[in-house]
Amino acid sequence: MATLGALGLAVAAAVGGGQAMVRQLAVPGGQVSYEVSGPEDGRVVVCLPGLGDTRGQWRAVVPHFVAAGYRVVLVDLRGMGDSAPTFASYRPKDTGADVVALMEALDARDVVVMGNSFAAAAAVWAAAQAPQRVGALVLTGPFVRAVEAPLALRVLLEVLFTGPWGPAAWMAYYKTLYVGVRPPDQDAHLQALRGNLDTPGRMAVLRAMMRASKAPAAARAGQVTAPTLVVMGSKDPDFKDPAAEAALVATMLRGEVWMVDGAGHYPQAEQPAALVEKTLQFLEGHNHGHQGGTVSTTRDHGGHGTGG
Repeated sequence: MATLGALGLAVAAAVGGGQAMVRQLAVPGGQVSYEVSGPEDGRVVVCLPGLGDTRGQWRAVVPHFVAAGYRVVLVDLRGMGDSAPTFASYRPKDTGADVVALMEALDARDVVVMGNSFAAAAAVWAAAQAPQRVGALVLTGPFVRAVEAPLALRVLLEVLFTGPWGPAAWMAYYKTLYVGVRPPDQDAHLQALRGNLDTPGRMAVLRAMMRASKAPAAARAGQVTAPTLVVMGSKDPDFKDPAAEAALVATMLRGEVWMVDGAGHYPQAEQPAALVEKTLQFLEGHNHGHQGGTVSTTRDHGGHGTGG
């Protein structure tokens, strides 16, 4: 069975170095794990996976960012991956606080925070809390506002993801979120993820994140000054109308939208090179202290949910 360490080795091999070292950040309630790749003087990019996943979700963007001179930090959400499942709370604002603590520990400023799904709300909270450290937001498949699933669906999901069948049920659902290009190392990632979810306490963390409200993060959207790019797969199955949700989130954050044709919930895994290229273009266009503007939408031709 593949392990998270093996995936770290694959990332390191892709960027031409040794195995990326997993580091631990002590925060109130436990420890959060992360790994760093790229030059020490590079602009920092912090990548946050969605719920029920590990930092390996972002593995494919690492070599592209490193080649462009960036320093990439892949983070395990509290309770997942190599992070401890010991915390009392798993709300987006808690993960947002972890991100702020990480940026402070790294003494990093002008940070590009990339958050997927559930973690997009955490990225928004962090940007509002520490505007002096966050230089840009890139949100993929973002659940930023409080979108509550119907009661019947919530009950069904609670039952599905509770009990010994929980990890298998999550993995079955998780696979449906990839509808575009299948990553070449996806089997290894799926094996490592399943092994992680089989660890006692992980599924309880997943359920806690699913129940957590995004409202506190959404309430702070108006405080975000960092330029924001909202990235949405045109076939993201977690949203009834992906384009409409992307436009709504971008409006909240005075950001821009990039629709990725044919992609599902994880553009960073399905079309990593295109995502990095678009992100670099976006950052280049906002190098002069841009503080938000009108919503614009672009579409790439290359390539109701859990709040994951």
